[in-house]
Amino acid sequence: MALSSMTGFARGQGVSGSYAWAWELKSVNAKGLDLRLRLPPGWDAVEAPVRARAAEQLARGTVYGNLTVERQGVVPTVNINEAVLSAILDAIDRIKPRIAAAPSSVEGILGLKGVFDVSEQEENADERAAAETAIIAGFAKALTGLVAARREEGAALERILTSRLGEIAALAARAEAVPGRQPAAVKARLAEQIATLLSASERFDPDRLHQEAILLASKADIREELDRLAAHIAQARKLIADVGAVGRRLDFLSQELNRESNTLCAKANDVELTNIGLELKSVVEQFREQVQNLE
Repeated sequence: MALSSMTGFARGQGVSGSYAWAWELKSVNAKGLDLRLRLPPGWDAVEAPVRARAAEQLARGTVYGNLTVERQGVVPTVNINEAVLSAILDAIDRIKPRIAAAPSSVEGILGLKGVFDVSEQEENADERAAAETAIIAGFAKALTGLVAARREEGAALERILTSRLGEIAALAARAEAVPGRQPAAVKARLAEQIATLLSASERFDPDRLHQEAILLASKADIREELDRLAAHIAQARKLIADVGAVGRRLDFLSQELNRESNTLCAKANDVELTNIGLELKSVVEQFREQVQNLE
């Protein structure tokens, strides 16, 4: 399975009986899986199965799921409260002789609170259950679209990450071949420094200086960092070709690559090697930034 990004978008809609529904899903980066649902009032029954399906297919990312539901072709029912209407008409008849006013209109009376209300046709239990089943199935279909969108972006990220790993490997090879870190060059440089110190003062012990020079040369050797860089690059390439959500493990490896590039820069005792180390740090950071988008 190819790499998967944590960002994507998908939409699905359908009709079940008198219910028209639509799902809109979008996901962004997150440390874990966080499904945030917006459901119309009264449709909480679909939440548990929807969350279960999301957990089956997604490992990381904040997923926003918005559901809209409308009833179509349902004739509204107008209910007149006869008791309230009779009481209002009786009150109008009682006060009419006492007030000089125009006769009450039907619109005015019906506009009084409590005289009538408009309600939708009562829901059929079987039709409602069928609609819930269709909405859950619609979510699963939209989720498949979201997964496909995330994998499509993941394929683009795979190409970028593979390219960055190639750059890191090439820079490590350049560091390996820097003339200034070859044993003969290191020996000549240290010998020159020792000769300079001895010519400046006779108080230096040549044997002690040679011992210190050997220690400094050992500390400045980047062989270990180059070996670890090669191992991390190989592991990262294996993970990219692996199955499943590998974002967390690649993020850890990017931190290790950064650690080795920092150490290489700190140990560099050659201008060319220092420049390579700085370039290496830049490419590793670009690699790490892209890894942040992976599931």
